[in-house]
Amino acid sequence: MTLDLRVLGPVRLLVGGEPVPVGGPKPRALLAALAVNRRRAVSSSTLADMVWNEEPPDAYAASLQVFVSNIRKALRISGVDPAGVLRTESSGYRLEIADEACDLGRFEAARDAGTRASSAGDHASASRLLSHALREWNGRALSDLTGLGFADSFATAMEEERLLAVSARFDAEIACGRATAVIGELVALTSEHPLREPLWGQLITALYLSERHADALEACRRVRTVLAEELGIDPGPALVELERRVLRQEPLSTVEMKNVERMAAAMTDTVTEVPRTVRSGQLRLPDGRTVVVAHGGFRIGRMTDNDLILDDPKASRYHAQIKLGRAGLLIEDLDSANGVFVNEQPIDSALLADGDSIRIGGTVLGFQAVR
Repeated sequence: MTLDLRVLGPVRLLVGGEPVPVGGPKPRALLAALAVNRRRAVSSSTLADMVWNEEPPDAYAASLQVFVSNIRKALRISGVDPAGVLRTESSGYRLEIADEACDLGRFEAARDAGTRASSAGDHASASRLLSHALREWNGRALSDLTGLGFADSFATAMEEERLLAVSARFDAEIACGRATAVIGELVALTSEHPLREPLWGQLITALYLSERHADALEACRRVRTVLAEELGIDPGPALVELERRVLRQEPLSTVEMKNVERMAAAMTDTVTEVPRTVRSGQLRLPDGRTVVVAHGGFRIGRMTDNDLILDDPKASRYHAQIKLGRAGLLIEDLDSANGVFVNEQPIDSALLADGDSIRIGGTVLGFQAVR
């Protein structure tokens, strides 16, 4: 019997296409935690923290045994040998399933294959594979476990991965000459994520290649307005170059699309020379190193063209920026997936003060004012 575990949406276990009842929220949380870590042993204490949201009961080990026993019984009734699927380890449990038996594994495999096809110039295959990957989604990941810390963190991280796959599919569709087909989706996504410059670049390119030159110029105007009002910045150089080509009605090739991913590299703001108490500062990293915050703009994220590069899967490619304004140093969220927290409070933008704690993804940075 074919086993299928789904976590890209509500948690569901199916055998032969038929749903298998696994119990309430806590057994589903256990199954989700094991699915995310499939083929790796997870200790009972770690599972307890995940299932009980960092507040497990004293007798959590016995409760986990009951949940596991019930899931094994449901598998056995459905015709699956539970001993080969849900294994007991010395310190906990391990879910032994192939990537093909989990929507998360299928998504990642098809996405990676699509990325390789795109790099090889096979855009038709890239579009097909990325579309196949995205069909694995059935809503927000672990949507029935909202409120559990591990589930919320996983969901936000996977939403970022989904958006990257969607954007890669747009690239492939445009490269295949099907720009018109993706305009509607791009309009919706730029409205939902107005600070993501790569999406605007794709929309402008798709409109222009569809002979909608006036609409492409209007999109250029809109993104300038959004960035100015929300962040006080101009578009990056790649987007400026794209606008120049549209204005001059020059030919566009899909090669320009690769530059769009790097267009946030020069997202800086004009420094206003007004004396303030906190006009300079540095960030202390978890390993004790310090990094001086540049006055001309200081970006933080996973991409290598950031001023501070975070090797953190929960950090977005371009997660936050710090800039100097009239009132002092200001930190702003660049429409990240997991948000920016100052002293554990979520912010869109906030003035920094000496001693502030900044959390970006799973990384905590300390801000120190330099007077």
